[in-house]
Parts: sequence; structure tokens; C-alpha cells
Amino acid sequence: MPDPLVLLPGMMCDARLFAPQMADLSRDHAVMVAPITQGERVEEIASDLLSLLPAKFALAGLSMGGIVAMELLRRAPERITRLALMDTNPLAETPQTAAAYEPMIIGARAGRLEEVLRGFMKPDYLAPGPQRLAVLGQVLEMGRDLGPEVLVRQVRALQRRRDQQPTLRRCKVPTLILCGAYDTLTPLKRHAFMAELIPYARLEVIAEAGHLPTLEAPEATTAALRAWMQQPFVLQ
Repeated sequence: MPDPLVLLPGMMCDARLFAPQMADLSRDHAVMVAPITQGERVEEIASDLLSLLPAKFALAGLSMGGIVAMELLRRAPERITRLALMDTNPLAETPQTAAAYEPMIIGARAGRLEEVLRGFMKPDYLAPGPQRLAVLGQVLEMGRDLGPEVLVRQVRALQRRRDQQPTLRRCKVPTLILCGAYDTLTPLKRHAFMAELIPYARLEVIAEAGHLPTLEAPEATTAALRAWMQQPFVLQ
């Protein structure tokens, strides 16, 4: 029986972000989506999750979910049997970029959640095409349902996150680095950099997707994840 697969969604997203993958992969894998909505530090979110997750599991995170996944790897590498990092960023915020998040917190607390959500997930972060507006609509729906308090906590966690380059250098499990070709929020060159940090990591570029390939190009993304789940444990 394959290891359970734990999926970590991006900022202001929930299980709906992985709906196509869950429908496919759950046919022959135990699949769960873990929330990253509690805690004002990535370390706190990861610590709480470790008390809930299986003893050993495959781990895939997208965007902020990838940031939390790297912290889980740092804290409990012996529990993670394989790792997939999708459209994410291993670097810490600079003081300048951390400060740039503050208007989001102010807007959310002032009752302007919809405006803030539209501002942080811009159309040009996604691939052009007819699916773009539909995907943005799904993101807005998830964000509205999660609410302003979750947004404030997640922004605080992102502002304070650590640099995970040393964690990735120590990674010894089968690893997939996946990125949408049109992702301008966490661009391809950053994923190539991550793949170089991790021994034997495989870089997969989803041609018809941007920052949210699980929804933009679900079949290609699911195929990449399925191949990763079948990758041998012993790396050559």
C-alpha cells in the first residue's frame, strides 16, 4: 500500500484547490488535505500539523502550502517519504517585502477582504486563456469562505518565514519540483534553483499553467504527481 498523501493548499485556499487531483489519486492512494489556517508563524502551523498527520506520509504543497511543507521537512524529515513543492518559494522575506504585506492586513481588518483577495491573486499570475477567469473565481470563493482572520494569520506567517535553503540541501527523498510556465509570482527560475539544491530532484514545468496548475491544467498536474508517487525510494 502506498504511503498516505498529504496535500497542503496555498494561501486562502482549501481542499478545492486539489479537487481534480483528489478525485483521481484517491482511487489508489489515501489522500488528505491538511489546513494551514491556524497560527501566525510557519513553525507553529507545522508543529500543529505534525500532531495530526500520519506517522509517515508523502507530502505535496502548493505556494504557501509548499512553504509549510519545507518547514515540516525541516522539523520531521524522518516522517516524510517523498516531497513535491509546487509554485512556491524557499526564501525568507526581506524587511522591505515583509512590510509590503501590511496593506493586506489593514484591508482585511477594514472589511475589504474581497479587494485584498483580488489584489494578491492577479490575473497575470495565471496562464492566459478561457480558464483564467474561472480559476480566479474559485480562488475568490475559497478566500471569502476562509475569511479575514485567516488572511491576517497567514500573512503574518509569511512575513516571518525562514530561509529553507539548508533544509532543501539535506532532503534525501524522491522530490518533485513543479511549476506552471506562466507563473510570474514564483517564476520558473526559482524552481530550477530549488531543484538544484535537492539531490536528484525532478523539475516539471506545466506548459499551460501559471501559479495554480492544479486547477489550470489538472490532468497534466495529476499525471506529474502520479509519476512522483510511483518513483522508487532508492534514488540512482
